[in-house]
Amino acid sequence: MDNVKFDAASFLATVPHLPGIYQMFNDKDIIIYVGKAKDLNNRLKSYFNSSKKTLKTDILVSQIHHVEFTLTHTETEALLLEQTYIKKYQPRYNVLLKDDKSYPFIKLSKETHPQLSLYRGSINKKQDEFFGPYPSSYGVKQILALLQKMFPIRQCTNTTYMNRTRPCLQYQIKRCLGPCVAGLVSDHDYNEQVNYVRLFLRGEADEIVNIITHDMQQASAALNFEKAAQLRDQLNAINQIREKQVIYNNNDNLDAIGFHYQAGIACVYVLFIRSGQTFGHRAYFPKVPSNTELEEVIETFLGQFYLQGDANRNIPKKILLNYSFSDKKAMEDTLSQVANHQVKLVDEPKGDNLKLLSIAIENAQKEVKNKQLQSSTIKQRYEALKQFLGIEQIKRMECFDISHFMGKNTIASCVVFDDKGPVKSEFRRYNISGITEGDDYAAMDQVLSRRYNKKDLPEEKIPDAIFIDGGKGQLNQAIKLFDSMDVNWNKNHPILIGVAKGSERKEGLETLFFQAHGVGHYLDSHSPALLLIQQIRNASHDHAIVGQRLKNAKQLTDSVLEHIEGVGSKRRQALLKHFGGLRELKNATIDEIAQVQGISKSLAQKIYDNLQQ
Repeated sequence: MDNVKFDAASFLATVPHLPGIYQMFNDKDIIIYVGKAKDLNNRLKSYFNSSKKTLKTDILVSQIHHVEFTLTHTETEALLLEQTYIKKYQPRYNVLLKDDKSYPFIKLSKETHPQLSLYRGSINKKQDEFFGPYPSSYGVKQILALLQKMFPIRQCTNTTYMNRTRPCLQYQIKRCLGPCVAGLVSDHDYNEQVNYVRLFLRGEADEIVNIITHDMQQASAALNFEKAAQLRDQLNAINQIREKQVIYNNNDNLDAIGFHYQAGIACVYVLFIRSGQTFGHRAYFPKVPSNTELEEVIETFLGQFYLQGDANRNIPKKILLNYSFSDKKAMEDTLSQVANHQVKLVDEPKGDNLKLLSIAIENAQKEVKNKQLQSSTIKQRYEALKQFLGIEQIKRMECFDISHFMGKNTIASCVVFDDKGPVKSEFRRYNISGITEGDDYAAMDQVLSRRYNKKDLPEEKIPDAIFIDGGKGQLNQAIKLFDSMDVNWNKNHPILIGVAKGSERKEGLETLFFQAHGVGHYLDSHSPALLLIQQIRNASHDHAIVGQRLKNAKQLTDSVLEHIEGVGSKRRQALLKHFGGLRELKNATIDEIAQVQGISKSLAQKIYDNLQQ
């Protein structure tokens, strides 16, 4: 495209005074910024008003080639559409919440006797009930342990549940009602406990106490003292746990969000409170373009955190903040619409709420400080490694590892690090084929050849150092391969280093073998250079292991379904996509399987019978 200067005056003459979103493009037709406005004309005019522009706006405007806008009926619609575009295009000048982690949920299955369990993965097409997401699996396990003490519904797997002939230890210690054995509990009594769990996870613990108290009084009036005693014991257990868990008197459902920005590092620390109990916490580090106003950081974080996440995210009734922003009302309306209840943003809390927000702010400050220390530590490690290797600079390093399962499904991994740490977008896995099973030398030979034996390899892709996870033998194999390659490395020939674990195979006892000679070099276990090498080697090892396990799992899944007559590759893909995995498919009923496109009732029966066997 040409570099004609953007004609703002002509463009603004076409922009109406209506709500909507706008997209700014550079001369390569790439979206560099997405925004929303209650009045598009007034908002876009502010970008070209020389008296009110910030440094960031100056830089942004200088790169605008053209602007497009989309009208919406309301400001709420504009906010939701803005988040969709930010998530899709990841514009350079927007604040971005880089958070691709798969968060855990608590799952309440849809069965005669529902199971309570931890769940990760997509939940959009699931028929079960989900609560969350929660910040960590550790927090979910703690909640599940508490729930088991208060509401004794099963947490065992379906396989265990369907194959029990007598109650297990959990029944004996009164942590489960024993629905696996007929006659121990009625469906009504079991589902009553399930409903208590549902209320508790929605933050309605007071309602549970009221229900149990009422039922206990009714049982006592009806002279059903055994039932009344059971309800009394359950009520005492709930109150005891609530007394231990409640950290302040109000039983609110809220998120306390502390924000801190210093030296280019922004941290948003979220403290999750449900019914006065801590349900976990998490620190987020959004990418903040230089010279961004703090108000924009807060507003954009709220939008991405609550509106870009899973549709089942629990949005609390109250969100505490230590910064205010001008479009607070629009954000409240949008969050309320998505949550189906009133959501209030509180930027001047008092009493216990102020204490909670103070905790979040202090933790945000601590996380920024830790990040700064970590950054300086990385620099120290790189300086030590440069000195150890005897080179002036390290722009790029790559490390290779081989993983297989008893010689089968061999995977090679390559991880890339630059002077700031791991470059995860350039991590790669290679399927290794055509070699003798278990021949790590041949596997390493193949991956290095595929990676580097290219005449057109860009100079910026040539690493300063290549680490081979292996000893002298692996290194010698790599040296022979590099000598035979028809590649012009020029002066950028990388240093080849073999990383071999010591005799006890413990971290800190590694021996490093260099390409120049076969003598091993040993670094002290506390050496910053060795710590960096360990970090690189461990990243490569983990990347290979994950790939190898995924390949094993896929092969196992395919082999199970391949043996069912009438189930070809397309139907296998449809089944796994619909249910999300083989385990979920095994737990499905015949009717549920028959709902998959291309699966008849008779074929569903055949699939069900095969999987149960």
